[in-house]
Amino acid sequence: MRATVIEIDGAYGEGGGQLVRTAVALSALTGRPLALRNVRAGRPRPGLAPQHLAAVRAVAALCEARCEGLEPRSAAFTFEPRAHPAGGELRADVGTAGSVTLVLQALLPVLLATRARSRVVVTGGTDVRQAPTWDYFCEVLLGLLGRMRLRVRARLARRGYYPRGGGEVALEVEPGVPAPLKWPAPPASWRIAGEAHVANLPLAIAERMRHAAQAVVGEAEIGARALGPEEAAGTGGAITLWAESEAGLLGASRVAERGVRAETLGTAVGQELAADLASGANLDAHAADQVLVYLALAPRGSSFAVREVSGHARTTIWLLEQFLEARFSVAPEGALWRVRRV
Repeated sequence: MRATVIEIDGAYGEGGGQLVRTAVALSALTGRPLALRNVRAGRPRPGLAPQHLAAVRAVAALCEARCEGLEPRSAAFTFEPRAHPAGGELRADVGTAGSVTLVLQALLPVLLATRARSRVVVTGGTDVRQAPTWDYFCEVLLGLLGRMRLRVRARLARRGYYPRGGGEVALEVEPGVPAPLKWPAPPASWRIAGEAHVANLPLAIAERMRHAAQAVVGEAEIGARALGPEEAAGTGGAITLWAESEAGLLGASRVAERGVRAETLGTAVGQELAADLASGANLDAHAADQVLVYLALAPRGSSFAVREVSGHARTTIWLLEQFLEARFSVAPEGALWRVRRV
């Protein structure tokens, strides 16, 4: 019997690309066909952008999905998986400076559900605005997956930035079922680290970002690097901070922008991390957004506290419940919010 098509309104909640990426991943994982309309209706330029097309096509390749409507700026498409997701070698090229980390957000849950080890290479932008930086992806998201007993190895071949792109990354993924993430209590102590980098620009810019962040967070191991043409395509930069504890993992990042002072970026990233540290949260809001799909695939029992439950997170919880039996509770807990997989 043919599975019932799940119809999703892309205007629901935050109405952005995360809904698109998560929906196709869940369709591939469950084998349930998807029809998505009003794609990215909540964005200034709605419809499928290059990075969303790259993500959907890459997930489709894993499960031999039949798709209609996959074209630039399309406002609706269908996605019909025809096979259990297969591992192996995969390459995805965004074709622009679109974010490689956002493409990997769609691919990773599916790759973990395959029956064989996988290797995926993605080209595009590694450090672009409105997306996790490469360092955040590695240190925070992959750090969380490691604590959930999942094995993912990342390799950076070359960084890329807006508008040129040209970055390249690779992941090796071992199949696995996530373990619950159980953090019922506030973290006790933290180790703070980070990385500021610039590409084809003076090292002094990265050092200014580092010094400004350090002035906010205090004792921390923050590196500063200047990359040359072999390590990065074009000019750009970013600063990412992360804090680790036995009961928490926090991160914050900013991407260099023309006309924005290095000190402004460093101060902003430091203040964001400092606010999470002071709150007693286990996760930052961005990590909470990204980890929900793995908690839904894990056995019950996950629990964490976060300073803010974003619109992305609430939309993701709603979407997960359209495809899976997993349910979440979100409730205030003092100045924080407690998220539980029930």
